[in-house]
Order: sequence, then structure tokens, then C-alpha cells
Amino acid sequence: QATDKAFAAILADGSVVAWGDIDPGGDPYDFADEDYFTPRDVQQVQANDGAFAAIRTDGSVATWGSNLFGGRSLEVQDQLRNVLHIQATSRGAFAAIKEDG
Repeated sequence: QATDKAFAAILADGSVVAWGDIDPGGDPYDFADEDYFTPRDVQQVQANDGAFAAIRTDGSVATWGSNLFGGRSLEVQDQLRNVLHIQATSRGAFAAIKEDG
């Protein structure tokens, strides 16, 4: 997946490697002290123009990149549980489909 200026790939162990401009997500571990940002045990990654969102194997979601594009998800972390799929728009939004619909 790619933002305007960064790329991300899921490795075999479920971690994520990203590269490119830091603000639109080139460093997913920039906020590693914040658990909800840390991409580990990842099964899916989506990107919009400026941020990434990743579903972990436990159904939680990690986000990183520009806060203007959804890269900071602190305000909605309690809602990002039991997520099955994430869809990104090019204009800076993410939508999550949860187990309960």
C-alpha cells in the first residue's frame, strides 16, 4: 500500500516495514510508545493520501501518518475492536467494517 509519499508492506511475521516521507506514514514506529499506533500482528493494511491503517489479527486497528488523514486514531480507539475490513478514501478518511456489522 502507499500514501502520496510513503509505502508500507506486511512482513511474514506480521510486522510492518514502511519507507518514504515520515509525515504521511514513512515511519510506523514513530509513535511506538503508543500501543494503538504500533503495527504488530498485522493482517491487512490500507492507505489513503496521507496515512495508513492496519488491522491486527485480534481485530484491533493501528494507524500512523498524518493526523489530517486519519493517522491518529486515539479518539476512536475504543470503537476500533473486532474489525474485519478497512476501506480508505483518497481524501483522508478510513471506514471500518466490524464483526457486528
